[in-house]
Amino acid sequence: MLEILKKIFFALLPFLQKAAEDALNDATASKGGSESSQKSESHKGESRQGEARTSGSSAPKPSASKSSSAPKPSAPASTGASDGSDYPGDYRDMINFEYSPSLDGDADPGEIVWTWVPFEEDHSQGKDRPVLLVGRDGEYLLALMMTSKDHNNREHADSNYLDIGSGPWDPQGRASEVKLNRVIRVRPDAMRREGAIMPEDTFRLIERAWTRHNG
Repeated sequence: MLEILKKIFFALLPFLQKAAEDALNDATASKGGSESSQKSESHKGESRQGEARTSGSSAPKPSASKSSSAPKPSAPASTGASDGSDYPGDYRDMINFEYSPSLDGDADPGEIVWTWVPFEEDHSQGKDRPVLLVGRDGEYLLALMMTSKDHNNREHADSNYLDIGSGPWDPQGRASEVKLNRVIRVRPDAMRREGAIMPEDTFRLIERAWTRHNG
């Protein structure tokens, strides 16, 4: 009986081995196919992402905001008032006095005009005030400051100021004084308005007083 079973076993052994090999090959093939499918799907996904990135990068960029290219508002026009930045400084030489007034709209020596006068201690600041034009310095007119403030009286005397009395340059009829120790440079186009013509005898009085004070 044992001999019969051995013969049957050895007769079936090749078939069992073949069946085991086939089963092993099928399992291996199935695993390889699954991995290949996963790799293929992964590759397709990466390809789609790459296409999306490429499409996004090639899309036209939005144009710059119109507001950035809009014209800027122009600066307000100058009113003609000076801030002292172009003031060349006070005149410190002897004056060649000139008397040639003419109420023709142009500023001339011998006339009293209103103009912007920088403060002596700070040329970046100043105020409109009357001045007497007395001569020229190149492109500039030379002027002496006028004031209605009383610097010479019974209680106080200031040699830097000369009393000249009242005149048509002051509509209120106040007595005026001329400052002798400062000479202002004035651009002809910086004159605000003409005031009046200084009488020549008063002009010559001022000339003599200034020469004595500064000579």
